[in-house]
Amino acid sequence: MIPKTKKIWMDGKFVDWDKATVHVLTHTLHYGLGVFEGIRCYETSSGPSIFRLDEHIDRLFNSAHIFLLDIPYSKKEIRDAIIKTVKVNNIKECYIRPLVYIGYGAMGIYPKGNPINVSIAVWEWGTYLGEKGIKNGIRIKTSSFIRNHVNASMTRGKVCGHYVNSQLAKKEAIAVGYDEALLLDTEGYVSEGSGENIFIARNEILKTTPLTSILEGITRNSIIKIANDENIKVIEERFTRDELYIADEAFFTGTAAEVTPIREADRRTIGSGVPGNLTKKLQSIFFDVVKGKNEKYESWLTKV
Repeated sequence: MIPKTKKIWMDGKFVDWDKATVHVLTHTLHYGLGVFEGIRCYETSSGPSIFRLDEHIDRLFNSAHIFLLDIPYSKKEIRDAIIKTVKVNNIKECYIRPLVYIGYGAMGIYPKGNPINVSIAVWEWGTYLGEKGIKNGIRIKTSSFIRNHVNASMTRGKVCGHYVNSQLAKKEAIAVGYDEALLLDTEGYVSEGSGENIFIARNEILKTTPLTSILEGITRNSIIKIANDENIKVIEERFTRDELYIADEAFFTGTAAEVTPIREADRRTIGSGVPGNLTKKLQSIFFDVVKGKNEKYESWLTKV
Protein backbone atom coordinates (compact mmCIF):
# COMPACT_ATOMS: atom_id res chain seq x y z
CA MET A 1 0.00 0.00 0.00
CA ILE A 2 1.09 3.56 -0.69
CA PRO A 3 1.87 5.26 2.64
CA LYS A 4 -0.59 8.12 3.00
CA THR A 5 0.44 11.74 3.25
CA LYS A 6 -1.83 14.58 4.31
CA LYS A 7 -2.70 16.47 1.14
CA ILE A 8 -2.87 16.05 -2.62
CA TRP A 9 -2.91 19.06 -4.95
CA MET A 10 -5.87 18.89 -7.33
CA ASP A 11 -6.51 21.68 -9.82
CA GLY A 12 -5.14 24.42 -7.61
CA LYS A 13 -6.49 23.23 -4.25
CA PHE A 14 -5.15 20.95 -1.55
CA VAL A 15 -7.44 18.02 -0.85
CA ASP A 16 -7.25 15.48 1.98
CA TRP A 17 -5.60 12.24 0.83
CA ASP A 18 -8.77 10.16 1.24
CA LYS A 19 -10.92 12.75 -0.53
CA ALA A 20 -8.68 13.07 -3.61
CA THR A 21 -11.06 11.16 -5.88
CA VAL A 22 -12.42 11.35 -9.43
CA HIS A 23 -15.68 10.25 -11.06
CA VAL A 24 -15.80 6.65 -12.30
CA LEU A 25 -16.50 8.01 -15.80
CA THR A 26 -13.34 10.09 -15.91
CA HIS A 27 -12.18 9.84 -19.54
CA THR A 28 -8.55 8.90 -18.89
CA LEU A 29 -9.65 6.04 -16.63
CA HIS A 30 -11.41 4.46 -19.61
CA TYR A 31 -9.19 5.33 -22.55
CA GLY A 32 -5.71 5.80 -21.08
CA LEU A 33 -4.82 9.20 -22.52
CA GLY A 34 -3.07 11.08 -19.76
CA VAL A 35 0.53 12.06 -19.08
CA PHE A 36 2.52 12.00 -15.89
CA GLU A 37 5.93 12.36 -14.31
CA GLY A 38 7.89 10.53 -11.67
CA ILE A 39 10.16 12.83 -9.65
CA ARG A 40 12.18 12.25 -6.49
CA CYS A 41 12.83 14.54 -3.56
CA TYR A 42 15.82 13.62 -1.42
CA GLU A 43 16.82 14.57 2.10
CA THR A 44 20.02 16.63 2.06
CA SER A 45 21.98 18.63 4.61
CA SER A 46 20.14 21.69 3.28
CA GLY A 47 16.75 20.08 3.71
CA PRO A 48 14.49 18.32 1.17
CA SER A 49 15.68 18.88 -2.41
CA ILE A 50 13.96 17.87 -5.65
CA PHE A 51 16.15 16.27 -8.31
CA ARG A 52 16.09 17.95 -11.73
CA LEU A 53 12.65 19.44 -11.20
CA ASP A 54 12.71 21.76 -14.21
CA GLU A 55 13.69 18.96 -16.59
CA HIS A 56 10.81 16.83 -15.32
CA ILE A 57 8.36 19.69 -15.77
CA ASP A 58 9.64 20.26 -19.29
CA ARG A 59 9.09 16.60 -20.10
CA LEU A 60 5.58 16.69 -18.62
CA PHE A 61 4.65 19.60 -20.88
CA ASN A 62 6.35 17.97 -23.87
CA SER A 63 4.35 14.80 -23.31
CA ALA A 64 1.14 16.82 -23.12
CA HIS A 65 2.06 18.72 -26.28
CA ILE A 66 2.71 15.51 -28.23
CA PHE A 67 -0.70 14.16 -27.29
CA LEU A 68 -2.63 17.42 -27.74
CA LEU A 69 -3.40 17.96 -24.07
CA ASP A 70 -3.50 21.64 -23.12
CA ILE A 71 -2.36 21.88 -19.51
CA PRO A 72 -4.40 24.72 -17.94
CA TYR A 73 -1.42 25.92 -15.86
CA SER A 74 1.95 27.40 -16.70
CA LYS A 75 5.23 25.60 -16.02
CA LYS A 76 5.87 28.00 -13.15
CA GLU A 77 2.47 27.26 -11.61
CA ILE A 78 3.13 23.51 -11.76
CA ARG A 79 6.64 24.02 -10.38
CA ASP A 80 5.34 26.07 -7.47
CA ALA A 81 2.55 23.56 -6.83
CA ILE A 82 5.03 20.67 -6.64
CA ILE A 83 7.20 22.50 -4.13
CA LYS A 84 4.15 23.50 -2.06
CA THR A 85 2.88 19.91 -2.07
CA VAL A 86 6.15 18.65 -0.63
CA LYS A 87 6.12 21.44 1.94
CA VAL A 88 2.51 21.06 3.06
CA ASN A 89 3.06 17.34 3.67
CA ASN A 90 6.15 18.06 5.78
CA ILE A 91 8.05 15.20 4.17
CA LYS A 92 11.83 14.90 3.90
CA GLU A 93 12.12 12.33 1.11
CA CYS A 94 9.42 11.38 -1.32
CA TYR A 95 8.32 10.35 -4.76
CA ILE A 96 6.34 13.03 -6.62
CA ARG A 97 3.63 12.17 -9.13
CA PRO A 98 2.14 14.98 -11.26
CA LEU A 99 -0.68 13.64 -13.44
CA VAL A 100 -2.46 15.38 -16.31
CA TYR A 101 -5.70 13.65 -17.24
CA ILE A 102 -8.87 14.14 -19.26
CA GLY A 103 -11.70 14.58 -16.82
CA TYR A 104 -15.38 13.78 -16.56
CA GLY A 105 -17.54 14.87 -19.48
CA ALA A 106 -18.30 13.26 -22.80
CA MET A 107 -17.73 9.54 -23.30
CA GLY A 108 -16.44 7.92 -26.46
CA ILE A 109 -12.95 7.89 -27.97
CA TYR A 110 -12.95 11.60 -28.77
CA PRO A 111 -13.22 13.77 -25.62
CA LYS A 112 -15.55 16.55 -26.74
CA GLY A 113 -14.63 19.49 -24.57
CA ASN A 114 -13.80 17.47 -21.46
CA PRO A 115 -11.74 19.36 -18.87
CA ILE A 116 -8.01 18.76 -18.54
CA ASN A 117 -7.31 18.13 -14.85
CA VAL A 118 -4.02 18.08 -12.97
CA SER A 119 -3.10 16.43 -9.69
CA ILE A 120 0.14 16.25 -7.70
CA ALA A 121 0.67 13.60 -5.04
CA VAL A 122 3.73 12.83 -2.92
CA TRP A 123 4.54 9.82 -0.78
CA GLU A 124 7.45 7.97 0.74
CA TRP A 125 8.79 5.39 -1.68
CA GLY A 126 12.01 3.50 -1.12
CA THR A 127 14.17 1.71 -3.64
CA TYR A 128 11.96 0.55 -6.51
CA LEU A 129 13.80 -2.70 -7.24
CA GLY A 130 14.86 -3.30 -3.64
CA GLU A 131 17.89 -2.48 -1.51
CA LYS A 132 19.39 -5.88 -2.35
CA GLY A 133 18.98 -5.07 -6.03
CA ILE A 134 20.79 -1.75 -5.65
CA LYS A 135 23.62 -3.46 -3.79
CA ASN A 136 23.92 -6.84 -5.49
CA GLY A 137 22.17 -6.45 -8.84
CA ILE A 138 18.97 -7.89 -10.28
CA ARG A 139 17.93 -10.67 -12.66
CA ILE A 140 16.08 -9.67 -15.84
CA LYS A 141 14.20 -11.53 -18.55
CA THR A 142 13.70 -10.54 -22.17
CA SER A 143 9.97 -10.15 -22.65
CA SER A 144 7.86 -11.75 -25.34
CA PHE A 145 6.17 -8.34 -25.61
CA ILE A 146 7.97 -5.74 -27.73
CA ARG A 147 8.25 -2.03 -26.98
CA ASN A 148 5.48 0.07 -28.51
CA HIS A 149 6.21 0.74 -32.18
CA VAL A 150 6.98 4.38 -33.03
CA ASN A 151 4.32 4.36 -35.72
CA ALA A 152 1.68 2.73 -33.51
CA SER A 153 2.08 5.25 -30.72
CA MET A 154 4.44 8.12 -30.03
CA THR A 155 7.07 6.78 -27.69
CA ARG A 156 8.71 9.99 -26.47
CA GLY A 157 5.77 10.92 -24.26
CA LYS A 158 5.33 9.55 -20.73
CA VAL A 159 1.75 8.46 -21.31
CA CYS A 160 -0.53 6.51 -18.98
CA GLY A 161 -1.71 4.05 -21.61
CA HIS A 162 1.81 3.08 -22.68
CA TYR A 163 2.32 1.36 -19.35
CA VAL A 164 -0.10 -1.44 -20.22
CA ASN A 165 2.76 -2.69 -22.40
CA SER A 166 5.14 -2.36 -19.45
CA GLN A 167 2.78 -4.16 -17.09
CA LEU A 168 2.43 -7.12 -19.43
CA ALA A 169 6.21 -7.42 -19.68
CA LYS A 170 6.79 -7.10 -15.94
CA LYS A 171 4.01 -9.54 -15.00
CA GLU A 172 5.54 -12.07 -17.36
CA ALA A 173 9.03 -11.64 -15.85
CA ILE A 174 7.86 -11.79 -12.23
CA ALA A 175 5.75 -14.88 -12.93
CA VAL A 176 8.86 -16.88 -13.86
CA GLY A 177 11.03 -15.63 -11.00
CA TYR A 178 12.87 -12.63 -12.43
CA ASP A 179 13.05 -9.13 -10.94
CA GLU A 180 12.38 -7.08 -14.06
CA ALA A 181 11.66 -7.30 -17.78
CA LEU A 182 13.70 -6.20 -20.77
CA LEU A 183 11.81 -5.15 -23.89
CA LEU A 184 13.15 -5.26 -27.44
CA ASP A 185 12.18 -2.84 -30.19
CA THR A 186 10.24 -3.93 -33.27
CA GLU A 187 13.47 -4.88 -35.08
CA GLY A 188 14.75 -7.04 -32.24
CA TYR A 189 17.26 -4.65 -30.70
CA VAL A 190 17.38 -3.94 -26.98
CA SER A 191 15.04 -1.07 -26.09
CA GLU A 192 14.55 -0.58 -22.33
CA GLY A 193 13.10 -2.09 -19.17
CA SER A 194 9.44 -1.90 -18.18
CA GLY A 195 10.16 1.48 -16.61
CA GLU A 196 13.90 2.03 -16.98
CA ASN A 197 16.61 2.84 -19.50
CA ILE A 198 19.52 0.43 -19.87
CA PHE A 199 23.30 0.76 -20.08
CA ILE A 200 25.95 -1.87 -20.77
CA ALA A 201 29.73 -1.62 -20.35
CA ARG A 202 32.38 -3.42 -22.40
CA ASN A 203 36.10 -2.68 -22.26
CA GLU A 204 35.49 0.39 -20.05
CA ILE A 205 33.10 1.92 -22.62
CA LEU A 206 29.45 2.57 -21.81
CA LYS A 207 26.74 1.97 -24.37
CA THR A 208 23.07 2.88 -24.14
CA THR A 209 20.18 2.68 -26.57
CA PRO A 210 19.63 5.85 -28.63
CA LEU A 211 16.57 8.06 -28.34
CA THR A 212 14.79 6.50 -31.30
CA SER A 213 12.09 4.46 -29.61
CA ILE A 214 12.63 4.92 -25.88
CA LEU A 215 11.57 7.37 -23.23
CA GLU A 216 14.02 10.25 -22.85
CA GLY A 217 15.10 9.35 -19.34
CA ILE A 218 16.27 12.16 -17.07
CA THR A 219 18.32 9.79 -14.92
CA ARG A 220 19.74 8.37 -18.18
CA ASN A 221 20.76 11.89 -19.20
CA SER A 222 22.28 12.49 -15.76
CA ILE A 223 24.41 9.35 -15.94
CA ILE A 224 25.64 10.29 -19.42
CA LYS A 225 26.67 13.74 -18.15
CA ILE A 226 28.39 12.29 -15.09
CA ALA A 227 30.20 9.68 -17.19
CA ASN A 228 31.42 12.35 -19.62
CA ASP A 229 32.70 14.43 -16.70
CA GLU A 230 34.56 11.36 -15.42
CA ASN A 231 36.13 10.79 -18.86
CA ILE A 232 34.16 7.59 -19.34
CA LYS A 233 33.31 7.13 -23.01
CA VAL A 234 29.58 6.81 -23.73
CA ILE A 235 28.13 5.59 -27.02
CA GLU A 236 24.44 5.92 -27.88
CA GLU A 237 23.92 3.00 -30.22
CA ARG A 238 21.57 0.10 -30.79
CA PHE A 239 22.72 -3.27 -29.49
CA THR A 240 21.39 -6.80 -29.38
CA ARG A 241 20.59 -9.25 -26.61
CA ASP A 242 23.75 -11.24 -27.22
CA GLU A 243 25.85 -8.10 -26.77
CA LEU A 244 24.13 -7.64 -23.42
CA TYR A 245 24.95 -11.26 -22.51
CA ILE A 246 28.68 -10.75 -23.09
CA ALA A 247 28.87 -7.29 -21.50
CA ASP A 248 31.23 -6.76 -18.60
CA GLU A 249 28.56 -4.83 -16.73
CA ALA A 250 24.97 -3.66 -17.15
CA PHE A 251 22.57 -1.47 -15.22
CA PHE A 252 19.17 0.18 -15.36
CA THR A 253 18.51 3.87 -14.73
CA GLY A 254 15.29 5.67 -13.86
CA THR A 255 13.68 7.96 -11.32
CA ALA A 256 12.22 4.99 -9.47
CA ALA A 257 15.06 2.52 -10.16
CA GLU A 258 17.82 5.17 -9.71
CA VAL A 259 20.96 3.19 -10.72
CA THR A 260 20.29 -0.54 -10.38
CA PRO A 261 22.95 -3.08 -11.46
CA ILE A 262 21.96 -6.08 -13.60
CA ARG A 263 23.72 -9.32 -12.63
CA GLU A 264 21.87 -11.77 -14.88
CA ALA A 265 19.86 -11.67 -18.11
CA ASP A 266 17.93 -14.65 -19.47
CA ARG A 267 19.92 -17.07 -17.27
CA ARG A 268 23.23 -15.62 -18.51
CA THR A 269 25.50 -14.13 -15.87
CA ILE A 270 26.58 -10.57 -16.72
CA GLY A 271 30.32 -10.18 -16.19
CA SER A 272 31.34 -11.70 -12.87
CA GLY A 273 27.77 -11.71 -11.58
CA VAL A 274 28.26 -8.74 -9.25
CA PRO A 275 28.08 -4.97 -9.85
CA GLY A 276 31.15 -3.89 -11.81
CA ASN A 277 33.55 -1.05 -11.14
CA LEU A 278 32.02 1.41 -13.62
CA THR A 279 28.53 0.70 -12.32
CA LYS A 280 29.57 1.16 -8.71
CA LYS A 281 31.47 4.36 -9.51
CA LEU A 282 28.56 5.95 -11.37
CA GLN A 283 26.08 4.73 -8.77
CA SER A 284 28.16 6.23 -5.96
CA ILE A 285 28.49 9.60 -7.71
CA PHE A 286 24.78 9.63 -8.53
CA PHE A 287 23.74 9.07 -4.93
CA ASP A 288 26.17 11.74 -3.74
CA VAL A 289 24.64 14.14 -6.28
CA VAL A 290 21.02 13.55 -5.26
CA LYS A 291 21.93 13.76 -1.58
CA GLY A 292 23.56 17.17 -2.11
CA LYS A 293 27.08 15.90 -1.45
CA ASN A 294 28.57 16.95 -4.79
CA GLU A 295 28.74 20.71 -5.36
CA LYS A 296 29.50 20.24 -9.05
CA TYR A 297 25.88 19.26 -9.70
CA GLU A 298 24.24 21.54 -7.16
CA SER A 299 22.15 23.15 -9.95
CA TRP A 300 20.31 19.82 -10.39
CA LEU A 301 18.71 20.21 -6.96
CA THR A 302 15.78 22.46 -6.11
CA LYS A 303 15.61 23.16 -2.40
CA VAL A 304 12.13 23.00 -0.93
